[in-house]
Amino acid sequence: MAKNSKLNIGGQAVIEGVMMKSPNYVSVAVRKPNKKITLEEIKYKSITEKLKFLKWPFFRGVVMLFEMLVLGIKALTFSANEALDDDETEEKEELSKFSIFLTISLSLLFAVGLFVVIPYVLTVFIGFHEEKSSILFNLIDGLIKLGIFVLYVWAIGLMSDIKRVFQYHGAEHMAVNCYEKGKKLTVKNCQKYSTLNPRCGTSFLLFVIFLGIIVFSFVPVIITAIWPGVMDIGTVWRKLIFLATRLIFLLPLAATSYEFLKLTAKFCGNWLVKILMQPGLWVQKITTREPTDDMLEVAIKAIEDVLEKEKKSGKEVTFT
Repeated sequence: MAKNSKLNIGGQAVIEGVMMKSPNYVSVAVRKPNKKITLEEIKYKSITEKLKFLKWPFFRGVVMLFEMLVLGIKALTFSANEALDDDETEEKEELSKFSIFLTISLSLLFAVGLFVVIPYVLTVFIGFHEEKSSILFNLIDGLIKLGIFVLYVWAIGLMSDIKRVFQYHGAEHMAVNCYEKGKKLTVKNCQKYSTLNPRCGTSFLLFVIFLGIIVFSFVPVIITAIWPGVMDIGTVWRKLIFLATRLIFLLPLAATSYEFLKLTAKFCGNWLVKILMQPGLWVQKITTREPTDDMLEVAIKAIEDVLEKEKKSGKEVTFT
């Protein structure tokens, strides 16, 4: 029997629906108020098709991050329109490039402020200084980041609308897990699989936090090596320089975390890798909920749509 060809499928929960992405296609399935499921293909062509070197390790993670942000915003916009509107004939407005740029910029500013600036300031405020003990400083800073992240996700999960998004997140994972195990995509089959997935973006964010503890511990060493007199300037200016350097390291850190996430997913059967994946899976218990059958139907529609398009384009996709 020929070995099954399994494409790399990932996704994202949206409002009353799921976005699924295969190597060449992106589809969004949304449950409308009239209970019908509507499908939308988001036109997608990665910049890596033009600039092949961006497929290289440590480049591809940064590209994937920004491309998924753009696709995610488009998918959320479509889902918001569809989830609130029964009229299938009404034309929906598309986001302009400027609107997408502005949304991503504001989202990144919010994320940097909440998960980088505030933890750094709090760590300094409670009396720790990276000039004296860089490892201890970054350990405390990392724990504060982790606490803020978990508290933030838990808090928004209390909102009824976000709770439903978390259920669709669970449905997305169950459908992907079912596909990756080679089973036919049915609600009954999907119900057998976990709402957790080692390649989830939640795990990616945790890798960024944990690797940041290690990487940022070298920031004072790097700065003092380049600029020995940095310790002689005012405290406020020195802290701003250290903080700015952290921001510069964010993209390389994200790229490294992406490669680490791919590596752990590839060797998920290894006992050490299982230990490394566990924190991300624990947090996914907050960001996912058990979906209803109709939510699984939506996730299945989305994944089937991209798989069908891949088949028509010549990709071999089979089930056991």
